[in-house]
Amino acid sequence: MRQLVVGLLAHVDAGKTTLAESMLFATGAVRVPGRVDKGDSHMDADPMERRRGITIFSSQARMEHDGVLLMLVDAPGHVDFSAEAERTVAALDVAVLVVAANEGVRGHTRTLWRLLRTRNVPTLVFVNKCDLDVPPSEELLADLRARLDERCVDVDDAEALALTDEAALDELLETGELTKDTIRKLVLGCKVFPCLFGSARREEDVRTLLEFLAQLAPDRCWPDEFSARIYKVGRDAKGERLTWLRVTGGELRAKTPVTCMRADGSGWTDKPDQLRLYTGDRYEVVGGVSAGQVCAATGLADAQPGDALGAEPIAPAPTLEPVLSYRVLCGENDVRTVHQALDELADEDPLLGVRWDERLGELRVQLMGAIQQDVVREELARRHDIEVDFELGGILYKETISEPVVGIGHFEPLRHYAEAHLLLEPAPRGLGVTFGSLCPLDELDRNWQRLILTNAAEREHLGVLAGFPLTDVRISVLGGRAHPKHTEGGDFRQATYRAIRHALMLARAAGACMLLEPTYRFELEVPAAKIGRALADLQRMGARFGEPEMAGELARLEGVVAVSEVRDYPLEVAAYSAGEGFIDLVPSGYEPCHDAEVVEAAAAYDPEADLPHTPDSVFCAHGAGYTVKWSEVAAHAHVQPDERSRTLWRPASEV
Repeated sequence: MRQLVVGLLAHVDAGKTTLAESMLFATGAVRVPGRVDKGDSHMDADPMERRRGITIFSSQARMEHDGVLLMLVDAPGHVDFSAEAERTVAALDVAVLVVAANEGVRGHTRTLWRLLRTRNVPTLVFVNKCDLDVPPSEELLADLRARLDERCVDVDDAEALALTDEAALDELLETGELTKDTIRKLVLGCKVFPCLFGSARREEDVRTLLEFLAQLAPDRCWPDEFSARIYKVGRDAKGERLTWLRVTGGELRAKTPVTCMRADGSGWTDKPDQLRLYTGDRYEVVGGVSAGQVCAATGLADAQPGDALGAEPIAPAPTLEPVLSYRVLCGENDVRTVHQALDELADEDPLLGVRWDERLGELRVQLMGAIQQDVVREELARRHDIEVDFELGGILYKETISEPVVGIGHFEPLRHYAEAHLLLEPAPRGLGVTFGSLCPLDELDRNWQRLILTNAAEREHLGVLAGFPLTDVRISVLGGRAHPKHTEGGDFRQATYRAIRHALMLARAAGACMLLEPTYRFELEVPAAKIGRALADLQRMGARFGEPEMAGELARLEGVVAVSEVRDYPLEVAAYSAGEGFIDLVPSGYEPCHDAEVVEAAAAYDPEADLPHTPDSVFCAHGAGYTVKWSEVAAHAHVQPDERSRTLWRPASEV
């Protein structure tokens, strides 16, 4: 049987889940379609989803239409859960982007569109709610072409479909029509994005959508060798850990050992206990899952989204990141217990940052926004009977460097020995911290180099300007030395930490450290009469934006603004526009901080007083260890590697 994994994505309230319910009903997968407003939808089975009427966790369903197995994945629509939608995209053959006809393309719609184009996922657009008092389909299509892509065409317009490809146009001119095979190639090749106009609530054009999707399913031969990609980790109603994956080769068998691999090159062997095929909250247990299908597995205790089974992992693409830090108010709960419970949630969501701030003695989390905050709070209460609250701790700034710098770490108290030399270089914005080596194996043994890189990657390193996390830096081993008798594993951990810190202090002294701030990509829409107020506000916030676009009596502005400048501005927009305006905000990465001096002064951070992150080294003389200040470490170092001779950089996975 031909098969297709179809993802549903949309801005919140576009009717995505209603469309999923109509598709299930139309194919006979359910007897009665669920309703979001009645809280009985099959796809939003979690109690929080039903209570709030929004999709929080991606859910799956299976249905058949025209002899094709359609595996439906309903992704979250709220911007707070963009990371979940982002991970889901990796498992798709085709995406259906749902747009509400009465709202048109919103800011988050365009974010999802950019994500789909970055991952090159074939995409259909279903314009929903056309049963309401909305513009005609011609105007709606023109808006899609202007705001998404010129290749958006009406699914019934054969000429528009053919104009995207020369061979297809020749076929249309010769025969007067396009074959199903030609249309399939155009869509799966992302040369065209067909658009349908209907109403999920009234089941208008839902069958047309199903027929078109079934037509897209290719006759595909999968590799015989087993492989799979993990895109989600969650838990069932009983609290059992579920690993969601797509099999991309061979067959996954229950209780059969598989090799698990992470993007950093680390690997291990594990064994899935149970394989489940879900439709909403109902599932069927099977003994095996063949290539091309999605399933949930129990028993894979350490797997995380992005990991691969039986295959080489794919380097993760840049992803959305939380930009706000919150202090966890534990109340009468034990802090360690709360920390463990939050770590369990972070295991399911890699972007839920949880850390203990040693300097302030606080438990902190990084979240996307208020809705995600509520979800975390409710999950802690439901799973662990823990009541907590959150207090906004501030903007999540980051730090980087602007020039290469070499750091040295030496750790030699009595009967211990390790020295590490590391090169820190600026990396492209959004890449994070990466690791590799420039050190020949005849200068430092492979095992010691691997240990240095493992130690460098196991910890979040702080910058020396204000103590914020380090990012966009490549860290490479230049050289080092071990002692045949006195070196232990922990010695290189200390040497590595100190080398990184030493490099950052040297960069700071040279004026090569940089503070980065998070930014939002915004879309602001207000009545035309209020455009003056909007422009003045954006200029005051230091935003970058283009010329206003007029759409009837509304004016639209798009641009980028610092997170620190926005604060409660969405409430201000609603107030001065009498509820007729809105602003969509989507995290858009980090840029050099516009008020770095103010932020650094407020942090009042002394890098030399942060003893857990000391830049100083420990040497030994006359049978006793002594501390050498970071500014004098180079003169005492035992190794003098010449980084100019290093030309072959090796990533950590190849060391």
